[in-house]
Amino acid sequence: MRKLKIRKLLANKEPLKQKLHLEQKKQETKNSQRLYSNLEDNLCELKDQFSNCSDVVLRPLSINGHKALMVFIEGIIDTSSIQLHAIHQVLSEWKNEEVTIETLKEEIVAVSRVMETDKMDELIKQVLSGSTALLVDQAEKTLILDAKGGIRRAVSEPETETAIRGPREGFTENICVNTALVRQKIRSTRLKILLKEVGKETQTSIAVLYMEGFAKPELVKEVLNRIERIEIDGVLESGYLEELIEDSPWSVFPQIQNTERPDTVAGNLLEGRVAIMVNGTPFCLIMPVTFWQFMQATEDYYHRFHIAVFLRLLRVAFIFIALLLPAFYIAVSTYHQEMIPTSLLFSIAASREAIPFPVFVEAMIMEISFEALREAGIRLPKLVGQAVSILGALVIGQAAVEAGIVSAPIVIIVSVTGIASFTIPRFNMSITVRLLRFPFMILAAVLGAFGIVLGLLILLTHLCKLRSFGVPYLSPVTPLKANELKDIFIRAPWWAMRRRPNELVTGNIRRQSSNLMPSPKKGSDSLD
Repeated sequence: MRKLKIRKLLANKEPLKQKLHLEQKKQETKNSQRLYSNLEDNLCELKDQFSNCSDVVLRPLSINGHKALMVFIEGIIDTSSIQLHAIHQVLSEWKNEEVTIETLKEEIVAVSRVMETDKMDELIKQVLSGSTALLVDQAEKTLILDAKGGIRRAVSEPETETAIRGPREGFTENICVNTALVRQKIRSTRLKILLKEVGKETQTSIAVLYMEGFAKPELVKEVLNRIERIEIDGVLESGYLEELIEDSPWSVFPQIQNTERPDTVAGNLLEGRVAIMVNGTPFCLIMPVTFWQFMQATEDYYHRFHIAVFLRLLRVAFIFIALLLPAFYIAVSTYHQEMIPTSLLFSIAASREAIPFPVFVEAMIMEISFEALREAGIRLPKLVGQAVSILGALVIGQAAVEAGIVSAPIVIIVSVTGIASFTIPRFNMSITVRLLRFPFMILAAVLGAFGIVLGLLILLTHLCKLRSFGVPYLSPVTPLKANELKDIFIRAPWWAMRRRPNELVTGNIRRQSSNLMPSPKKGSDSLD
């Protein structure tokens, strides 16, 4: 009886499967539909596909009595280039009675990049991407003219990664401009740029950049495989890809670096890393990364190494202050008063005499208020935001102390903590540290110094387990590689950094020759 029921269910499902198969086959047939030889049929199909699309222009032409059609979208093409090098050329330069696609392509149209297609879906895809299609009556193929343009933001200095010394140019929202900026930095045939499309509806163009012979082939293959697996309606920013291709999505720590600077991308490519650019955003993704990269600024490599060493050690010290200072104050003032000098303890006790809240509550009030002020300063217009951030912190802090809501020491603690978080060069790591500050404050309020130590052990265990495209997150500190510590806590002189990181490169590990240390004795000519 059970077998009979199963057979009936399967029999009922067969027509549904066949129907779905037929629908899929119809869709594939429609997508692979060839162009009609009759221009009127092609025009009807295009009008059907682009119905209610007011920005699509269907421009009819007559070439010596032969009907033609030009299809493009206003605003995303270079109108002057199409008018001068396509429409004007076709209407004025054509002398022959016979009209062929080959002749148009080779003799008449003066656009630099021209391709042919005989598929309707490819024509529509190229038009939506910013190209222009030229159809001729009784021709089996159409010409695709690459004249992308429209209003674009000019190359300017990136606002999120300002530098005292170094290039002032940053990426824009145009992927072609961004790849050109990197190509200007690395003028080598080893620089490879692979173009892909992600997003069923947006069909967003992305570019994968790597140095052939530097980046490991398995790394490049893994990046491409993770991109190929993505099935999503749209990708509007590189943050979409970052969440879809990272190793540990539940970790609060960033496992992919983002940057607006072409020199940062070029430097990482030369070390064997891979970069991903997404059309429509100035932020480029770099992978794999380690924790120490987020402590390094681009201009560290432009200053003399003495300055870079001082700044890096300062950042390492201040990241602990940004993470642990409020928690340490809560633990000491609540559980471990014997650790505070007597005179300072009396001062803290006097300032807290009229405060109705425990230390943990007043610390949370000030931290949340500070974060809210910082967020308001970002969201408001630039000039107003700066005034709100500075005046708000001063006025609210002073008023809260005078009103007896919080004590003066906690205002100092929160201010120093905020300043320390600003020293972290990368925003995604800075906001991670700001977020982790609150769990440490809770642990300190519940368990005191033991809670801080417990939190640090959990955090270090998590960091040791993290990977970024197979590379340990704390490499080369753990696992320890002493020969690669020249560019971690300190920045060795350029003449001392002769090798690239072992984790990233294949066989081309040598960066420079071994005798570059400057010395007057090496000069061949006397200065006398």
